Amino acid sequence: MPCIILFFVQIIIPFVVGGKVPAIIVFGDSTVDTGNNNQILTVLKSNFPPYGRDYYDNKATGRFCNGRIPPDFISEAFGLRPFVPAYLDPMYNITDFAVGVCFASAGTGYDTATSHVLNVMPIWKEIENYKEYQKRLEAYVGIQKSKYIIEEALYIVSMGTNDFLENYFAMQSVRAFQYTTEQYRGFIIGHVENFIKEIYQLGARKISLTGLPPMGCLPLERAANMLRGQGDTCNNDYNDCALKFNEMLSALIQKLNKELPGIRIAFANPYGIILQMVQNPASFGFEVERIACCGTGLFEMSYLCNKLNPLTCPDPNKYVFWDSFHLTQKTNQIITNSLMKNVLHQFV
Repeated sequence: MPCIILFFVQIIIPFVVGGKVPAIIVFGDSTVDTGNNNQILTVLKSNFPPYGRDYYDNKATGRFCNGRIPPDFISEAFGLRPFVPAYLDPMYNITDFAVGVCFASAGTGYDTATSHVLNVMPIWKEIENYKEYQKRLEAYVGIQKSKYIIEEALYIVSMGTNDFLENYFAMQSVRAFQYTTEQYRGFIIGHVENFIKEIYQLGARKISLTGLPPMGCLPLERAANMLRGQGDTCNNDYNDCALKFNEMLSALIQKLNKELPGIRIAFANPYGIILQMVQNPASFGFEVERIACCGTGLFEMSYLCNKLNPLTCPDPNKYVFWDSFHLTQKTNQIITNSLMKNVLHQFV
């Protein structure tokens, strides 16, 4: 029993190391968006209860979670602030962004067509905002310090799931007519390579590149399986797609680490640990892994996950998933602790 108790303590206490990283800079989708979608015209928002009910002051910030998400925990682990502000949030300015800034937009992907599905920021717009940030940073801290921050910052890049679930595998998908699944994986990998090379040219050197999760095990995909009469199980085709994509991403990382002088790309692969939580939730202190905390736990997210829904669970710490597409704060913390211990410690 003491060993089990010790294990639980280790996985839920924040992993804090401090280190030489002066800032956290974030690109991606809803897995890392800390509130940029609040400021754009899209239906994909989460700046209302019960989102954020376990965040500071119980505030719904636009994070697709009941509390904090991975960039927040990573920032804290490197001895910086326990949160990373969204670049478009008018509450923050360059004094805040000098130590951490998020350009991510929920619903986006590497494929520009993905951003059109829900009218969110395409990845090129995230880069344009980053270029603007660099100019503001230089004006604030000077050329030398700005160069130091840009080159020594840890860049978190997390997206790709939407390219498949919201775009390629969606009904009447144009991409599905244009490409086989294998071809589309290659198409996205090409976009990943171009994106990494672009931020490298802009100064990025330390990069955490996130792979795909077992996306067939998301509550929304389980619910879709049930509607198709295939039972309450993960969609194995989607999981297989994620595994094959991650293999290609790993190979790309090895290639770029050899080709680009001074770059250090770490593969932050969430697939294994999330699958472990789904297959053996009790070992991580969870009780529910098939459905999410919010609403029925089957399909609600964004505006369908709201304070008027009487079915939302009282204790999200018992759940792996917060809404049908996103993880709880506890799950995010466990994943971050694992990444810090096994992957990101190299940047300390």
